[in-house]
Amino acid sequence: MPQQPAERVPATRRPRASAVRTEGTGTARLADIAAQAGVSEATVSRVLNGKPGVADATRQSVLAALDVLGYERPVRLRRGSAGLVGLITPELENPIFPALAQVIGQALTRQGYTPVLATQTPGGSTEDELTGMLVERGVAGIIFVSGLHADTSADMSRYERLRARGVPFVLVDGFSPGVRAPFISPDDRAAMHLAVTHLASLGHTGIGLALGPVRFVPVRRKIEGFVDAMRGRFGLDAQDVTGRLVQHSLFTLEGGRVAADALLDRGCTAVVCASDMMALGAIRAARARGLDVPGEVSVVGFDDSTLIAFTDPPLTTVRKPVPAMGQAAVRALLEEIGGTPAPHSEFVFMPELVVRGSTASAPVRAAPEGMG
Repeated sequence: MPQQPAERVPATRRPRASAVRTEGTGTARLADIAAQAGVSEATVSRVLNGKPGVADATRQSVLAALDVLGYERPVRLRRGSAGLVGLITPELENPIFPALAQVIGQALTRQGYTPVLATQTPGGSTEDELTGMLVERGVAGIIFVSGLHADTSADMSRYERLRARGVPFVLVDGFSPGVRAPFISPDDRAAMHLAVTHLASLGHTGIGLALGPVRFVPVRRKIEGFVDAMRGRFGLDAQDVTGRLVQHSLFTLEGGRVAADALLDRGCTAVVCASDMMALGAIRAARARGLDVPGEVSVVGFDDSTLIAFTDPPLTTVRKPVPAMGQAAVRALLEEIGGTPAPHSEFVFMPELVVRGSTASAPVRAAPEGMG
């Protein structure tokens, strides 16, 4: 018997995904854009085809969804950039900085600005050099993340000189009473209270704090919060806490390992770290001694960086409110650019404790001398 030909589906019956073609990026699914914007596919189609009858706020949501998903806008819907905005970060090895950069960059793009990321590197350009480069390129404003404004030993007059040149700026992570600008910060003191309260509820009394150099404002605030929490929970003397249970190092994995080693030598059964990278180093220090995490040593990080939930064990950490902080930084800068500067004040955002697998009940063993 001759083989029957396969049924041919008429063109009108062939199923196809709803899609729109955009320049340079191939085909974007309407469903993906609609889901991102929170509207119907029909609304997306009307916006992309320039049809009337769509509220301006809805139209902007659809265009922002295109930007976030990485699709180019159709030529007729593109708008000229409202200007360049510089974003200066200390480095990108710590994943919290790319996370902040992404939030800030997306918020700027939605407002029509083009973000320019400038990153300091060891032996490379300094913050002042990067600032000068951005100013020469005519940026509308600059956002500084964990810059010299957070260093109590730095000369703050550089920011007054920048203001004198008419360049609006916002400072993230760190505060200086001598700089007239909006500051955006997490509540570092509250973060330490969250960590200490969690560990104390698990029966830990030997709790140590590992953090970076004391000259940085966030470090000082974390120490203040830690001392206050340990004094309130265990009745410890402030000088005793800072002398035995606080260890300074570097904000790196190796720095966390060194600091944790010192705290473990003093009998600590739990270590609170000022960054997730330091916390991973603390876990490495415990394991090098043959100690189980969290069975014998509990570790708490700070930031809740990307992929931290997938470490071994998943890291308990204090989550830095990155989306809220990044969006607030952009809003404050745009107010400065628009001629209605924010007052010289600090906008402080509450962090959140995220409990995962690196903390557990305290082991049954002697606490450090003078504890408990």
